[in-house]
Amino acid sequence: MGKIKVGVIGCGSIARRRHLIEYAANEQVDIVAVCDIVEERANEMAQQYGAKAFADYKELLQLEEIDAISVCLPNYLHAPVSIAASNAGKHVLCEKPMATSKEEAEAMIAAAKANSKKLMIAHNQRFVASHQKAKELIDSGKLGKIYSFKTTFGHPGPEAWSIDGAASWFFDREQAFIGAMGDLGVHKADLMRYLLGEFTEVGAFIETNAKKNTEVDDNAVYVLRTSSGVIGTLAASWSYVTGGDNSTIIYGENGILRLEADPEYSLIEEYRNGETIYHKLEKIQSNKEGGQTNTHVIEHFVECIIEDKEPLITGREGLKSLEIVLAALQSNETKQIVSLQEGATVN
Repeated sequence: MGKIKVGVIGCGSIARRRHLIEYAANEQVDIVAVCDIVEERANEMAQQYGAKAFADYKELLQLEEIDAISVCLPNYLHAPVSIAASNAGKHVLCEKPMATSKEEAEAMIAAAKANSKKLMIAHNQRFVASHQKAKELIDSGKLGKIYSFKTTFGHPGPEAWSIDGAASWFFDREQAFIGAMGDLGVHKADLMRYLLGEFTEVGAFIETNAKKNTEVDDNAVYVLRTSSGVIGTLAASWSYVTGGDNSTIIYGENGILRLEADPEYSLIEEYRNGETIYHKLEKIQSNKEGGQTNTHVIEHFVECIIEDKEPLITGREGLKSLEIVLAALQSNETKQIVSLQEGATVN
């Protein structure tokens, strides 16, 4: 098999700071085409990466030589563009949250299946070294029974990250559907599912109390429960004004794990017998200048295409993580706990 030929649809910040950089660094990939509705952006990236520029993604999808597509667009476009790419016979890597509804996500999964193509959702938290090590420790039984957890993902907001600053689609409800919950919360929902298994119940408080001129959430706190009775909290916020917090703490029978909760050690094991183990692992990716690390998302996607294997985050996995967010919205609206088993409200 020759090099995987890819097209990147959307030339905003996530494409520039993650997808294009990581594709360009991968020796098994050729970046063939880029697309953006703002033509200067597409032209700029095309020039930088030696690719063809498009303003209309439908034209890009007509290129027969393209094997795979990255969808780096506002949330409301994830489903239609991913489905069109699958139907054009391309493998798809879609940014998160994968869609704005369960129906859209199901349609994306069906389109990939019908065309025998891969669909992967870019939940990068699963590839973080500390998170993979924590999964190994939990699965090994070293912590004993897991009791509880708290996880958070917050930063000052997308103004500094998004290519459009304060005018970004992130703040536009029509395009974004949700705010911090979709930008950050869905990542942590995916991580906690990866570490602890499926959640069965969700309760949430959701606010827009930090940002002006927007209807999307900027602070959300979920309470989650697994079928085995592990309970914990998940916070997603655009109001951590002094910088980011991407930490998780897991409380077990024999001790606790601190993930990304210390500036030096990305994983700390603390046991009730007094033993403490400090792990200096590859740092979690951040948006700080000079903080660029490989997210391993592109690497994994490319490997799955070449080796014809299932991605770690399939469309189905992406949907399960999205369902936690959808249940949180329902809980906030109804002021009730929502069951994830049949989407019913628990009285």
